[in-house]
Amino acid sequence: MGHWGAIRIAAMLVLAGAVAAPGPAAAQGPAAPSGKIVVVDVARILAKSQAGVAAREQLEREKATMQKEVDTRRKDLEALKDELDKKGPLMTTEARSQKQDAFERKRRDAARLVDDFQKELEKKEQGLLQKVLQDISGIIEKLGKDKKYYLIVEKRGAAVVFAAPESDITDEIIKAYDQDSGRGKKP
Repeated sequence: MGHWGAIRIAAMLVLAGAVAAPGPAAAQGPAAPSGKIVVVDVARILAKSQAGVAAREQLEREKATMQKEVDTRRKDLEALKDELDKKGPLMTTEARSQKQDAFERKRRDAARLVDDFQKELEKKEQGLLQKVLQDISGIIEKLGKDKKYYLIVEKRGAAVVFAAPESDITDEIIKAYDQDSGRGKKP
């Protein structure tokens, strides 16, 4: 755990202590927080919300299209390798060398294609993730204000050591996000 992670946990513990059990001085002053600290699981929102599911399905369709292209290239390579294995000994040295060079070129091209597809999928996934996160951040902020929460923490990214189940508002965010997405917003 890095320096900032330790500071973040210490700050959360201090904040949690201030909210859960304010001391006598805090109880007297008007600055004592009246809300509570809750958690939200963004990964679960992405997995269970309508927009998150739609984004994942879109990525899977694109991945399937890319996989077909990769499979076609793989079959071509296998056919060329079989030809080299079976007919190679019967070929002239020059012809065999040309076939081997062609095989290596196609193998490198296929490897680059796989790498390019992987990068393209990661870029698209990141774009869809950013869109969903942008959409839910407004919903989370609105819910936090409406419910007078003192602090909303992302469950996985903020190194939450413990969270009471009743502090998890993820399902509430999913419901609000699905309702908001149903009004014409798409991922």
